[in-house]
Amino acid sequence: MADKKKEKKEEVQFTPSGTGIRTNGQVVRSTELPSPTRKKHKSLGLTEEDVVDMFELMYLQRRFEERAMQMYQKGKFGGFLHLYMGQEAISTGTAYALNEDDDIITAYRDHGWGLVRGVSPKAGMAELYGKVTGCSKGKGGSMHFANVEDHFWGGHGIVGGSIPLGGGIALANKYKQNGRVTASFLGDGAVDQGVLHETMNMSQNWSLPCIFAVENNGYAMGTAVHRHSVGELVDRAKGFDMKSAVINGMDVFTVYEKMKEVAEDVREHSNPWFLEIRTYRYRGHSMSDPMKYRTKDELKEYEELDPIERLKGYLLDNDIIDEDNIEDIQESVEDTVMEAIDFAEESDFPDKSHLYKDVFVEDDYPFHT
Repeated sequence: MADKKKEKKEEVQFTPSGTGIRTNGQVVRSTELPSPTRKKHKSLGLTEEDVVDMFELMYLQRRFEERAMQMYQKGKFGGFLHLYMGQEAISTGTAYALNEDDDIITAYRDHGWGLVRGVSPKAGMAELYGKVTGCSKGKGGSMHFANVEDHFWGGHGIVGGSIPLGGGIALANKYKQNGRVTASFLGDGAVDQGVLHETMNMSQNWSLPCIFAVENNGYAMGTAVHRHSVGELVDRAKGFDMKSAVINGMDVFTVYEKMKEVAEDVREHSNPWFLEIRTYRYRGHSMSDPMKYRTKDELKEYEELDPIERLKGYLLDNDIIDEDNIEDIQESVEDTVMEAIDFAEESDFPDKSHLYKDVFVEDDYPFHT
């Protein structure tokens, strides 16, 4: 008679335990930061004024986000709010490395990008409030900051949705032979979207002047990178024989140095690059994120690597400015952000008649009624 006892089956698992680096099931971060550059500002071609401006711009992004968070919690505006705190070195270093007429497009964590590309704090805050004075006339909100005049083609709410648009802008620039570089930014959660591979394939095949840059903050929405993505993100470039690099995104000098080097290569040879810029966000994916996927000790560890505090320390250690100057900058930024809140509060909402405006390029586009 056959043995009717059922053999104990092993539990079937699909998602890797831990993070792929430490497979013991602990809640730990999935990516490690590469070493930052050892170069100082002079050897990078930056003046003391540049470094001070970088600090002020990074601090502006941080205070803008902190105040935006407070206004959101007060119910001043709703919808989604994806904060950029911790990643300011990427936007700032890139803005200084690229030419003013180079094109930038990004995903929905876009407030910092808007501020480094000409969106005023007033226009940014008003956009969060949905006011007509906002940078997108109150119609876009948090995920759709834009400033086309300064070649910032906006944030985009669909994961991976901005990637082919970046490729398209690069195609247009090559067609026009205007010498511009396109920097298309995406989050680590977007690397598994098929459109990334389609666009990278076409970009390499057509030699488009585009930089595809992943702001890898380790967790996508709330899942460590190696729990959802095989191998290192930068290795995506190998399948397309594309130039690539991994960058420390917590140090503004490192971002500036490498982005400038890459942009010059793209501009000269009209070939795409794929960059993995490793960073860390101090808040959740959005305001509704309880952040249970990481520990308080881990957050504290990366707060000690704060890119703003790092640059502040550099300014003081190299006697570029003193503590009084730092306080003056911080107070000035605080005043600017508070003025932006007052501006947003006092601005009007768009009129209902604006509903059908700015939908099409043509002013007289025939609507179906």
